[in-house]
Amino acid sequence: MSENNSNPGGVIIWQAVAILIDGNNIERSIHTEADDKNAMLNFDVLIPRLLDNRGLSRLVYFREGVNISSKLQERLHNYYHGSVRPCHKSADIPLTINAIQVADKVDTIIIMSGDSDYIELVRQLHSIGVRVEIAAVPSTTSNLLIDEADYFHEITSDDWFTLPPKKPHKKHRFK
Repeated sequence: MSENNSNPGGVIIWQAVAILIDGNNIERSIHTEADDKNAMLNFDVLIPRLLDNRGLSRLVYFREGVNISSKLQERLHNYYHGSVRPCHKSADIPLTINAIQVADKVDTIIIMSGDSDYIELVRQLHSIGVRVEIAAVPSTTSNLLIDEADYFHEITSDDWFTLPPKKPHKKHRFK
C-alpha cells in the first residue's frame, strides 16, 4: 500500500497501483506521433504523473522480441522495482494473464496501451472490483477502450524524449 498521502481537501489516498505496459504498442504510438523512431518514454516524468500520490505496487514492461535494452531493464528495476518480460508474439495475452494474477493485490491497474484488444480485460477487472485506467497516446487509442476505462491518461510529447541518432563507428585502417 502507498504511504499516507493526502490532497488539499484532506482526503487520504491509500491505493496500491500496478502499471502494466504493452511496450510494443506504446513504442509504435510514440514513434508515430513524434514521427521519429528514436523517441522514448520518459519514465521519470510519466510514472509519478500516473501515480498521482498513490503507491506503486508493481511495474511490468511487456515487450515482444529478443532485442530488449538492458539499460531499460536496469533502469526500471533500479528506480521502480519493475521488470521487463519478453513475449513470444504480442503482449496481449501475457499482460492479460498478469493483470488477472495481480488483481486481488492492487486497487488500480493502469494499462499502458491504446489497443482495443484490452476491452474484455478491462470489463473482467471491473467485474472483480478493480479500478482500471488507460495511459496511451490519444491519436492511436481505441475510443471504445477509453470509454470502458475508469480514467484515461493522455501520453503527450511531454512524456517522451528523443535520443540523438547514433553516429556510425569509424573504421580504423592499419597501415
